[in-house]
Amino acid sequence: MTEPSTCDLILASAERRARTGGYHGFSFREIADEIGVKSASIHYHFPAKEDLGAVLARRYADRFLERLGPPDAATPDERIARYKATFRAAVAEDGRMCLCGMFGAEITALPARVAEETRDFFARNLLWLAAVEARRGHGEDAAQVRAATILAALEGAIILSRTMGDLAFFDRVADNLG
Repeated sequence: MTEPSTCDLILASAERRARTGGYHGFSFREIADEIGVKSASIHYHFPAKEDLGAVLARRYADRFLERLGPPDAATPDERIARYKATFRAAVAEDGRMCLCGMFGAEITALPARVAEETRDFFARNLLWLAAVEARRGHGEDAAQVRAATILAALEGAIILSRTMGDLAFFDRVADNLG
């Protein structure tokens, strides 16, 4: 197995920190100290924090949707179960928030490119969910409302679960979505 590159280490550290403390919850200096490089090494890969934040959000969205697969790859029930499991893994495996959920909560304080990538995460998720819901026979408007309901409920379920320190809160909300 190959060693992760400095860029990979930077992204991993920044993501861990951002999923706990949001965009303003990490600095280049903290990341440099954690991975054992100088801050200049981080600036080499990401000239400004906005560059790093935008790449983080894009990378997170790409990986999230890649794990889901195409919305028509299985039955709608199987797709929604996979969607819920993908969200659950964020809180169950590492006790962290969805990265774009954290960024979304602070959207008005984000640099423009980071905000744009964060909105893109939500837009892509809503499209994916609406496609699944359309396969259930919902009309376009109903599919879009159902998509927004699922996404909002699961983002909220992560917050509730972390706040209460009990994964059962997430599971109850997710199970209630059908």
